[in-house]
Amino acid sequence: MTTPAPSSIIARSALQLRDSGPATVNDLTLTLGLSRTSVENAVTALGDAGLIVEAPAAAGRGAGRPARRYAFDANAGAVVGVDIGVASVRVIIADLAGAVILQRTFPGIRDEQDGASKLAAVIADMNTTLTDARIPVARVRAIGVALPGIVDDQGRVTASVVIPEWSGIDIGSHIRQVFDCPVAVDNGVRLAAVAEHHLGVAQLVDDVLYLSVGNRIAMGLLLGGRPRRGIHNAAGDIGRHAFRGLGSETGQITWRTGQTAAEVFGRARDGDDEAQQEIDRFVTELAHGIATLVMTVDPAMIVIGGGLSAAHGQLLDPLRERLAQHIALPFTVPIAEARMGAEAAAHGALVHAFRRHATAIYGIEGLAVPSITPLPPDGSAAPADPRLPEEEQ
Repeated sequence: MTTPAPSSIIARSALQLRDSGPATVNDLTLTLGLSRTSVENAVTALGDAGLIVEAPAAAGRGAGRPARRYAFDANAGAVVGVDIGVASVRVIIADLAGAVILQRTFPGIRDEQDGASKLAAVIADMNTTLTDARIPVARVRAIGVALPGIVDDQGRVTASVVIPEWSGIDIGSHIRQVFDCPVAVDNGVRLAAVAEHHLGVAQLVDDVLYLSVGNRIAMGLLLGGRPRRGIHNAAGDIGRHAFRGLGSETGQITWRTGQTAAEVFGRARDGDDEAQQEIDRFVTELAHGIATLVMTVDPAMIVIGGGLSAAHGQLLDPLRERLAQHIALPFTVPIAEARMGAEAAAHGALVHAFRRHATAIYGIEGLAVPSITPLPPDGSAAPADPRLPEEEQ
């Protein structure tokens, strides 16, 4: 039997403590099936890395000094997720175990006069959130950023019709200079899809077609559990092409019977026939575009996010019916309403930071992305960890 490399043993020990709670060396030895010496060496390495602390001893069953217990030190650092938009900026801070500590929503950057002032506003929002959480910048170990546009694998914005001033700009590098930590940047809809897969409605599905339907239509595609970027990082930029009747330049959805989608859907609920007819035409075109995408990539699930997902059955029920008519094959692709709502991209940015910069975050190799624990809907503090005795909360 091949002996695992030391780094593998360290990572396995850290994962066990992070995801299952405090343990003694003997507990780790039995759970992981490793030698006591290997585990002792791993615990020493984790202590040197600042990832574990000594936990209160469990109640003893006999005489003698109780064995030392070790706990993962989730408060040793923080990871930040940011979703940048023209209408709002969302900032989320999580500890090293993935529990969200604080999240804040700020006005968007639409009214900032140029690209530099837009970036400065976002950085100010991040600093404000860190201050509110009483977390010094030095404790931030990585940052994930979601923004509208085509983003290359290094974090440079190739093109953005929503924030054109940032086209060609390495946003990640600018943020990295301010916070002195690794920064991972990607398209916001792609990261919303990541969030739905990691902690939302698509957790058990690896091939996911995520559609954000709001002011525009955009797509995030996950294949084999990984976001599909494409050779030019443009996978998913399909709103103006797969869905007919949108603005040719920006992909903007326009409505004839109301100023906004909410107004049109509201009028339809109140019995306005013209509004209902406009919705019917929109759903038919939406189903046509989705059918084309379904027959191209054959996903296991379609997730509908964005502002229009708030219409619930008023949108999704007829969409399911139209899609079945368009595909006309002996299988049904389930359509689910996104669970994360407007917070999806920020949480996806958090996952992206943990995935891209795990070694920098933890100081050791081999740790997987933690289970992200979002705040309750009321935005209060994260719940106490049920794995720890009360005095360890």
